[in-house]
Amino acid sequence: MSLTEKGMEKLINKFQNEDTWLNLGEGLLKIIAILVIANILIRIGKLAIHNIFKIRNLSPLSTSERREETLSKLLDNILSYVVYFIAFMMILSVLGIDVKALLAGAGIVGLAVGFGAQSLVKDVITGFFIIFEDQFSVGDHVRIGQFEGTVQTIGLRTTKLKSWTGEVHILPNGSIMEVTNFSLNNSIAIIDVGIAYEEDIDKAETVIKDLLEKMPEQYEELVKAPEYLGIQNFGPSEVIIRIIAETLPMKHAAVTRKIRKDIKIELDAHGIEIPYPRMVMFSKDSSNVKEPSV
Repeated sequence: MSLTEKGMEKLINKFQNEDTWLNLGEGLLKIIAILVIANILIRIGKLAIHNIFKIRNLSPLSTSERREETLSKLLDNILSYVVYFIAFMMILSVLGIDVKALLAGAGIVGLAVGFGAQSLVKDVITGFFIIFEDQFSVGDHVRIGQFEGTVQTIGLRTTKLKSWTGEVHILPNGSIMEVTNFSLNNSIAIIDVGIAYEEDIDKAETVIKDLLEKMPEQYEELVKAPEYLGIQNFGPSEVIIRIIAETLPMKHAAVTRKIRKDIKIELDAHGIEIPYPRMVMFSKDSSNVKEPSV
């Protein structure tokens, strides 16, 4: 009898052995039990994570819904990866594979990959803490280094900014050292208005103050009525008065333009002149002074 025939006969005898089928059945049941328990643990873990965030949203402390949603999904994925990895190792152990040797080899490979991809690991860790600490969220207007714009996406590796002129900047999270977030607090609009020296400043102040009191009813971007500060400076041909207005985040530029327009219309309606450039001419042979407008 040849070696091949002996091997086949040995294999047939093994499968005809009752203990072999009992061992296979026991191993199959263990694998099924491991998968079922893993799924149950993942469901319970996800339910606990979502309930924790629901409780946080009901608390009096202000939270960002976008941040909570992003963080909950991230924790869901981490939980799934960890549980399935442990289940996979347990299944290999049931199948008779030496898990310790496999983990030791994987550790060496992981260490080598870690040294070769330090920047990638740095990006991922920084991205996690950006989301966890709520440094900025999607839709916020931020300045990162020399780039400024609206945050489009936040990933574990990169962040995308879109500037107001349309360019999209893709920044590795590991390169983000300083962030200026313009969307967390209300903005301040600063409006300087010039009044001609010939005009009655008291009258101009009264007209402007009456106008400012009506503005919160017209513009929902205003948090409260703009504040008249008074004379800011003396210019070459005008007295400069300053007005400030508290607005919703990043609404100060639009509100500034609207307030300037309303003040111009109101001053014109009351006959108060806004200065314009003038040129004064002196004659060398005459004491007459000509003051034509330009």
